[in-house]
Amino acid sequence: MSSPSASAPAPKQLSPPTDGEHPLLRLWRYAIGYRSKIAKATTASVLNKVFDLAPPFLIGAAVDVVVRGGDSFMADVFGVDGLRNQLYVLAAVSAVAWIFESVFQYLFQVLWRNLAQDIQHDLRVDAFGHVQDLEMAYFEDRSTGGLMAILNDDVNQLERFLDVGANDILQLLTTVLVIGASFFVLLGNLAWLAFAPIPVIVWGSVRFQRTLEPRYAEVRERVGYLNESLSNALSGIATVKAFTAEDREVDRITGESDDYREANRGAIKLSSAFVPLIRMAILVGFTAILVLGGIQALEGALEVGVYSTMVYITQRLLWPLTRLGQTFDLYQRGMASTRRILDLLEVEAALEDGTVVLDEPVAGALRFRDVRFAYERGEPVLDGFDLDVPAGETHAIVGPTGAGKSTIVKLLLRLYDVTGGQIEVDGVDVRDLQADSLRSAIGLVSQDVFLFHGTVRDNILYGRPDASQAALEEAARIAEADEFISRLPDGFDTVVGERGQKLSGGQRQRLSIARAVIADPPILVLDEATSAVDNETEAAIQRSLEIVSRDRTTLVIAHRLSTVRHADAIHVLERGRVVESGTHEELLDRGGLYAALWRVQTGEVSAPTTTP
Repeated sequence: MSSPSASAPAPKQLSPPTDGEHPLLRLWRYAIGYRSKIAKATTASVLNKVFDLAPPFLIGAAVDVVVRGGDSFMADVFGVDGLRNQLYVLAAVSAVAWIFESVFQYLFQVLWRNLAQDIQHDLRVDAFGHVQDLEMAYFEDRSTGGLMAILNDDVNQLERFLDVGANDILQLLTTVLVIGASFFVLLGNLAWLAFAPIPVIVWGSVRFQRTLEPRYAEVRERVGYLNESLSNALSGIATVKAFTAEDREVDRITGESDDYREANRGAIKLSSAFVPLIRMAILVGFTAILVLGGIQALEGALEVGVYSTMVYITQRLLWPLTRLGQTFDLYQRGMASTRRILDLLEVEAALEDGTVVLDEPVAGALRFRDVRFAYERGEPVLDGFDLDVPAGETHAIVGPTGAGKSTIVKLLLRLYDVTGGQIEVDGVDVRDLQADSLRSAIGLVSQDVFLFHGTVRDNILYGRPDASQAALEEAARIAEADEFISRLPDGFDTVVGERGQKLSGGQRQRLSIARAVIADPPILVLDEATSAVDNETEAAIQRSLEIVSRDRTTLVIAHRLSTVRHADAIHVLERGRVVESGTHEELLDRGGLYAALWRVQTGEVSAPTTTP
């Protein structure tokens, strides 16, 4: 899992949650490194509300001074003589209360907002780092858009709750406790009138929470589906345009967006009904205090100042409860998102990393022993595959489409684990090797070239970020990319666009080769590296690859047999196992499957029938 930023405390590693554990408790366990900050932010929120509640009491004391004069509360309890002096003292205390309220408001806003930023940052980085460590099989049934919804939208939903909702809940609880204690001290037998609506409000809030929870879970699911569709449409924009499918894609996105809108409408309709119902309960409590308390004040059983204070703080007690709807809305959205984020973090990688590091220098000898493999719920792709590639030699694997050639590369890189047999590098099973040690020893040049949105320089240096300018230029020269790079508007600093869309297929492939060259790996794997380029580009790439493959182990996966005719050995793959091996000339003389494929590619006969 990725480490959090240096400025933030490291969050606790997650342990598996108990069945049905509330997402807030799971978040509390995750944020163990932030608990001191949470305590400071909580203290600031509580003290801000305490000082915010002081003015109603001070107003009541001022009314008491005006009505009772020398017998006021200020004179009897605090011994302040003179009516003006009493008002001056009340004014000074009010100023102090307002100042402290402002100070703690600043503090709680800064603390909660920074805390929200820190936690959302660490959650996003940890989740992204965790996804990076998951095996390729995890991504087979999951879309990029769905993962983006978790890493971006869900993290942002949690941030909004921590930014606003946490403080609202704390201040509401503080209001109930402080004013409740004051009621029982000052009102005695009338205190229950103010609190009578609260059980109804709490009961209604719990019911709303339980009803809203599945609705917001559905909202988060819908936004995931919407992101999937948007990601697919934008990634495949060239295909969309080629098939004049723009209107169909708009209709599809319209449908997904409409489902998202309808899911939100259901939640909005329910959450919006909360406040009007709460207002009715509040009306009962406020009216009871206003009327019954006023009668007692008129009869002399209750001081006018106390009555004024009670009317004010009844409103201060009950009115914030109308915000429970908005607070629960933030809370439910935040918890639905928290559950999805932490569920992702708690996915266990199926491939356990090894502990062995390859000895330096890596020779690069490869051995496949009785390798068997099948994708999940699929037919066997490799079935008893055997291959020995001595260090420093160039070996090629060829065969009909679907024979399992590219699967060999994925297994060698340990993107998947074999289901039988073993693969060794320098005599060590790849399952025992640390993934970093294994993959840093292998340079891959694939048919499906992926270039990042950035400059030419960035994409070549991806193979070795600390390489010098001289090494960068040498890699470009060996890959025969230097000529077209020099013609680009900004040379090495030209932005290639997302997935390198500003470059031709051949140019992207040459940058891919340069990326492998600059990494200087002891093992080079070429997976259909020239299958999608024209003949001239293929010849240029072949020249580059001949240079790159010298003095290193090279495994070539090829469909075009002309690109591997000079390999030290060629292995013909059919139905998941090697059926022929030898040099180009030896295999032609043998007259088997390789010779048949060669005749097809040179235009002599039709495609061969595969061996039963």
